[in-house]
Amino acid sequence: MLKQTHDQRLSGFATARLNRRQFAALSAASTGWLAADSKADDTGTVKVAVIGHTGRGDYGHGLDTVWNRVPVAKIVGLADANKSGLAKHLDRLKLDSSVGHVDYREMLANNHFDIVAVCPRHPDQHEDMILAAIESGAKGIYVEKPFVRTPAEADRVLAAATQHNTKLAVAHRNRYHPVLKTISDLIQQGRIGRLLEIRGRGKGDRRGGAEDLWVLGSHVLNLVAYFGGRPLSCSAVMLRDGRKVTRNDVVDGNEGLGPLAGNELHARFQMETGVTAYFDSIANDGTQNQGFGLQLIGSEGVIALHIDALPLAHLRAGNPFDAANAAPWIPITSGGVNVPEPLANLSRDLPHHVVAANDLIAAIREDRDPLCSATEAALTVEMICSVFESHRRGGLSVSLPLADRDHPLKKL
Repeated sequence: MLKQTHDQRLSGFATARLNRRQFAALSAASTGWLAADSKADDTGTVKVAVIGHTGRGDYGHGLDTVWNRVPVAKIVGLADANKSGLAKHLDRLKLDSSVGHVDYREMLANNHFDIVAVCPRHPDQHEDMILAAIESGAKGIYVEKPFVRTPAEADRVLAAATQHNTKLAVAHRNRYHPVLKTISDLIQQGRIGRLLEIRGRGKGDRRGGAEDLWVLGSHVLNLVAYFGGRPLSCSAVMLRDGRKVTRNDVVDGNEGLGPLAGNELHARFQMETGVTAYFDSIANDGTQNQGFGLQLIGSEGVIALHIDALPLAHLRAGNPFDAANAAPWIPITSGGVNVPEPLANLSRDLPHHVVAANDLIAAIREDRDPLCSATEAALTVEMICSVFESHRRGGLSVSLPLADRDHPLKKL
């Protein structure tokens, strides 16, 4: 059943899988990406514009510096509404002041860029920045997560990207890890028996609850959908110090996230494969962030993925419910179980977004979706908002896609 799901995704859901040969070829293949394009310069250089906002999400986790790590790319525009921040980042990126702008719209209107990096962590700016980049004629956009704040925002961005055939990639770095293909193969081969459930957790630090769901849980839910397919329904409860969240608990969230409430939440998703997925977040849960990730729990073993860790995944064989099972956790790499990682530069390139940047360049050249496309990221936003919608409805199961595309906590 799982094999069929991975081979036959529902229409509109990303199907790309990165095998080792594709990964190794990405950098080399991308060097000729625009050879036939009349807008490319004589060298075939990928012209990149970077949009940041010092003090309002800054430049994400290296979404600006990655382009200096990609030989075919060249940053030829930088926008930051904070003048001192602009000067600082022009120096950081080794750029001449002539390419700096305080207004990203002006920069985009007066120049042609092949790729635009939308870097601020605060998603309340993302829709406007992405739409401006699409309208400017950019072929590709790389945007920090969380993608956007509501399904309605995602709808508008997806419609514009489709209309202009703009490739839009989102910075869920773990989604670009080639070990995901290895794990999918292990599950299909029955290595952990029958997949019984998927369990995900946020970081469980001071941001536990809705903020953790957005900022860190988005990574987890993105992978939940990778392995489980589309979520069909969600039921959830949100708590504040042990009591159910009410309208009086809703506040304007940190980092431009929009309405937030509570410091604990528990969600249950029914996935298209028939597997049930869970996500939990409790503020200051005492786990020292060790639960941040997801577990694929099977009848004959468990595969654990720890977000942003290298190696990303480990396998523990045997019945996970057998108290006598003392099997060790064994690392999984893109080469297989307990095999040294064959990709020498993976530990350097994956955390610094080089894999994602090269994939976006290749996606433009090959006219395909990036590995972590806007469609996938929009599904992650839908899952997050379905948690809020279910709580708003008293914990009732709500169907996805959501009928109401606005932010549910506005109506609590």
